[in-house]
Amino acid sequence: MYFDDLKLGMTADTAPAVIEKEKMLQFAYDYDNVPLHTDEEYAKTTHFKKLIAPGVMSFMAVWAKYLEVDFFGEQLLAGKSTKIERLKPVFADDVLTAKATVTKLVKRSEKNGLAEVTMEIYNQNGELVMTAVTEAIVKCRLNRD
Repeated sequence: MYFDDLKLGMTADTAPAVIEKEKMLQFAYDYDNVPLHTDEEYAKTTHFKKLIAPGVMSFMAVWAKYLEVDFFGEQLLAGKSTKIERLKPVFADDVLTAKATVTKLVKRSEKNGLAEVTMEIYNQNGELVMTAVTEAIVKCRLNRD
């Protein structure tokens, strides 16, 4: 979708993303190798009482589902930034869904604009576990008059 076609408040819901334990552990070993994510005995001694998923991994699982309903499609020029805020832990076998909302639109030039999408990410119990704000640079329709 072109920048010019986006509207503030547009929403899209994602399909469920399951946090599979083996994938969670592999991601943690590769990219976030701390005991809270990889050592079950250690995790039992924390206030979480079990392993928690790395925040970035949880976000990326939902992001992959968002891309299936992506607002921008082929008109996406580049991602600019993403800010992730973790509000509650995510555990193995949690099922995450998100509501993505266009929350800001700024035209940068006749060629492109900056679109902000805010995602509210929920677990299977309806608890808000994470928010993410992503800025993307999106093509404008070129006037050919």
